[in-house]
Amino acid sequence: MDLLVVGAGPAGCAAALRALQLRPHTRVVLLDAADFPRDKACGDGIAPHGLDVLRALGVPDAAAGFTPVDRMRLRAPGGAQVATPCPRANYVVPRKIFDARLVAAARARGAVLRRERVRSVVAGGAAGDPVLVNGHLRARVVIGADGANSATRRALGIGPNPPEALAIAVRGYADAPSADRPPEQLIEMTDQGWPAYAWSFPIGDGRANIGYGMLRSKLDEMHGDGGGGDGGGDGGGSGRAVLYGTLARMLADQPAYPGTLRAHHLPLSTWRPRQPDGPVLLAGDAASLINPLTGEGIYYALLSGSLAGQAAVTAAPGAAGAAYRHALDRELGRHLRHTTLLAELAGRHRTLMDAAVAAASHRTELFDTLLEIGLGRGTIPTASLARLAVRKLVAGWR
Repeated sequence: MDLLVVGAGPAGCAAALRALQLRPHTRVVLLDAADFPRDKACGDGIAPHGLDVLRALGVPDAAAGFTPVDRMRLRAPGGAQVATPCPRANYVVPRKIFDARLVAAARARGAVLRRERVRSVVAGGAAGDPVLVNGHLRARVVIGADGANSATRRALGIGPNPPEALAIAVRGYADAPSADRPPEQLIEMTDQGWPAYAWSFPIGDGRANIGYGMLRSKLDEMHGDGGGGDGGGDGGGSGRAVLYGTLARMLADQPAYPGTLRAHHLPLSTWRPRQPDGPVLLAGDAASLINPLTGEGIYYALLSGSLAGQAAVTAAPGAAGAAYRHALDRELGRHLRHTTLLAELAGRHRTLMDAAVAAASHRTELFDTLLEIGLGRGTIPTASLARLAVRKLVAGWR
């Protein structure tokens, strides 16, 4: 086959869609261990930037039937908060529905969906040799879009993110808040395990996606238990207790429905591996493309998947990795460097987040900038960047 995509989530489907958009006769196989539709632990938030990518891929209706949410409320640990309309509405679409729609779109375009768990990926020893997957599937190019516990990534010899660059979150579903005010997405930060926050995102059908997340390293420090070490476990022991307990405390008026709480890991872009040259590419969570400030990953997954799919069919197999790496840096490089700086400073100085939220409550343009940095590809304004760089330098002297 021409292209084998490991993982049929947003990154994998975007890769298949882009490859077939550019080369309609490309033989594309999507390989996934699950049947679709299937649940996926996630905040379910779909930022407008991700929908832009899908429209460009010829999928304009991925969020059809769901109510746009055009307000967001941010609460900082020190008590400052801002609640204001967003420049563009977000959507909350359960991944069980969203991912199934993307799979259907990729199959309609010509991709073949095959259920199989990937256990081995071996690149050919010489230029032009196919990549061998599971010992019996051969492809000119392989894209690993297989999530936080990526088998494709391990096959490349790339280890998992260290605990300080790995978040762990628990997600559930609950009744949405009472309708005494317009629907809004809530992000409430907390001192406990800082940087950490809870969220409540209304779906529009009377339910909300709720959750709480923190750094794995902080959870390890507090309880010596990160909720399982396999990159995708559901938590255990005291680690699970703190995640579930903190969520219940912070969103006391929204108890999770029984059986809906699931934990998942988020490999943050603060420890993003270098994409190797060659015919094996990594996209989405497998490439540690998770915003370290907000945990947003669907936009990154769709964009990186699209870029990977393009490189897979426009570059020679041996040059596909390099072509994709350069394209990703052009699109997201500066943004990722800025989010890394902000995450580092905010993690050290919680008051920085308090000040930012307080200022955003009075300055609409600052709120819009924060949203772009947290949900899209925004960057720090030049004047602010200079001040933050000085602050980082001073902190390094201490």
